[in-house]
Amino acid sequence: MTFCLNPSCSHPKNPESVSHCQKCGSALLLRNRYRALTPIGQGGFGITYLAVDEDRLGTRCVIKQFVPKIEGSGSRQQASLEKAIQLFNQEALRLCELGEHRQIPTLLAFFEQDKRLYLVQEFIDGQNLWQELVEEGAFSEQQVRQVLAQMLPVLKFIHGHRVIHRDITPANILRRQRDGQLMLIDFGVAKLLSHSSMGQTGTKIGTHGYAPLEQMRSGKAYPASDLYSLGVTCLHLLTNVKPEHLYDPLTGWTWREHLFNQGKAISDQLGQILDRMVQEMVRERYQSADEVINELNELPASSLPSPTIAPPPSAKPATASVAGNKSDESAIQATVNAPAAVSKPRSRGWRCVQTLQGHSSWVTSIAIGPNSHILASGSLDDTIKIWNLHTGELLRTLFGHLNAVNSVAISPDGQVVASCSDDGNIKLWAISTGHLLSTLVGHLRDINSVAISSDGQILASGSEDRTVKLWQLAEAAEQPQSFPARNLSGRSGMIKSVAISADGHFVASGGLDNNIHIWNLANGEVFNTLSSHFNSVNSVAISPDGKILASGSKDQTIKLWSMAAGATTPLRTLSGHAGMVNSVIFSPQGSTLITGSSDKTIKLWHVATGKLLGTLSGHLGAVNAVAISSDGKTIVSGSWDKTIKIWRWFP
Repeated sequence: MTFCLNPSCSHPKNPESVSHCQKCGSALLLRNRYRALTPIGQGGFGITYLAVDEDRLGTRCVIKQFVPKIEGSGSRQQASLEKAIQLFNQEALRLCELGEHRQIPTLLAFFEQDKRLYLVQEFIDGQNLWQELVEEGAFSEQQVRQVLAQMLPVLKFIHGHRVIHRDITPANILRRQRDGQLMLIDFGVAKLLSHSSMGQTGTKIGTHGYAPLEQMRSGKAYPASDLYSLGVTCLHLLTNVKPEHLYDPLTGWTWREHLFNQGKAISDQLGQILDRMVQEMVRERYQSADEVINELNELPASSLPSPTIAPPPSAKPATASVAGNKSDESAIQATVNAPAAVSKPRSRGWRCVQTLQGHSSWVTSIAIGPNSHILASGSLDDTIKIWNLHTGELLRTLFGHLNAVNSVAISPDGQVVASCSDDGNIKLWAISTGHLLSTLVGHLRDINSVAISSDGQILASGSEDRTVKLWQLAEAAEQPQSFPARNLSGRSGMIKSVAISADGHFVASGGLDNNIHIWNLANGEVFNTLSSHFNSVNSVAISPDGKILASGSKDQTIKLWSMAAGATTPLRTLSGHAGMVNSVIFSPQGSTLITGSSDKTIKLWHVATGKLLGTLSGHLGAVNAVAISSDGKTIVSGSWDKTIKIWRWFP
């Protein structure tokens, strides 16, 4: 069925086969690609529809149509209409400014058609926390901690982009069905925070009971305002009592009394955190999401959930065994039944031998040194850690970035580690001492990826400013501050990943435009553009012989491409992950591809045939990064569960 988007149409339902409404004659495809299936929500600004994108093989999406209900008359009605248009435009602007975050629905399009405004977003299949509360009753302490552990990093992200959400409620937090990930939705009343606006009166907006006094009285909003709303949301979930019944003007918050009357209690530590989040005075609350995260991390580890999904009571330690035949990589078969650490394995295969803990937030990136002795990891906790890969000992922690570390790379001589961050800088560090050698400046936005050429001469970086920049590594390491030797720009969207071919002739980039661009390093021109993914390209890798490129995408697939000139279609598509693919790497021999995904697994694939060789399971959160040692016998994975796992091959 196709639903007509003309608000005045009296019979909007149409057969899928027709192109125009049989009742009113309106065209049924927006921009000749988006087809509405059925209304799924209606509010003051308009109607939300479940839809499909015909240009992406019928992928489901959401259409928000701006049809405001305006009361009053004359100038007052016009002013209300203008404000409604401003807020609708604001939602698109905020989503665009935030770029892409794994817990915020992606903005796909924003346009006007037939004198009506439309916003098209990624479809999130799941229930909001209000629906969960109605169906399942009050949340447990563990569930509330899970909500905090998942939502606070999102607030840290949006506040880092100077955006205040202003309407955090159980109805605006969705739990994605496929992986249980919490998603923050509805940025229609979000506000861009600036130094000049912090003290100014603004529009009084928010949901009664959840919004703090500064929003409802004067329209002012701060990061602490969102923390207040999240705290009230948690109190509602914990007690199953609406916020207006949890506060007494004479005595203050009464949520503890409600819990007592229900025969329930929570730990004093969590209670103190919630109390501070919902203080009436802004200055008495936490001032940043990081402050709350730090106090949550101090709670007993045995009771604190992971940042993604708390493990079920029956969860076992991380285990994996991948058995094989005479070929070292090409015939691996996976089972998940071995102990987490094995000194004398009884069968061949990959096994988790150690779990490294030390980061206080998600592990975003990892790199192994050329001698396989050193491991570097980057995290949303703004640090880089250097580990002894053989013993698991933490050697040192590198401080200097002002925001999340997104990627790390180690030079071929094992002397330097490069890191890039949301703070817009690349830093070079001496691995042996941890000293900061240089800061590379030039990108205008968050930097998501760094790669070093096999000869150690070139460092490539990819950023949300839509450029790839090239740096002379040796020269940069000798100067406190360095600038790029070359800028590659003009063809790509926001860049998520870069890779340099082994011969140093090409650099590949992938990102939010769903494409892979291959640049010729000799002249800085695009050598090829590869288009086949239906969503963002999160990771790219080039085989050791330089003949094949692998790409992992948010569309949950991996594609293998020929690097030959003129090749624009994938050699094969690898499907099997149940979540977006975050990291792809080739084995040193090039015969196996290793991939990490938000489905919490690592998969091994035979490059020549595309056959799935095995699956390594054990992480409690999404696998964000994978790396393999130069001898091909050790795989390392980093996850949103804050841990790094070391997997070894036992012959």
